[in-house]
Amino acid sequence: MSPVPNGVRASSLDARWIKSRHSNAEGNCVEVAALTGGCVAVRNSRDPDGPALVYTPAELAAFLAGAKDGEFDHLL
Repeated sequence: MSPVPNGVRASSLDARWIKSRHSNAEGNCVEVAALTGGCVAVRNSRDPDGPALVYTPAELAAFLAGAKDGEFDHLL
């Protein structure tokens, strides 16, 4: 379990936020940040002070594996 709660104000985290090189100027971006302890935070780039979702390494690995395998392609 993450020591940082989901929904924490993203701007309150001492984190370096990055976004994909596939992001575009229309603001259709999410940003991610590595947190102390190995967790990863995700935020909406259009709302940098808004809530961050925090995932453990195992949770993020499971999601990325599914995305790479095309499990979520039907959503687009």
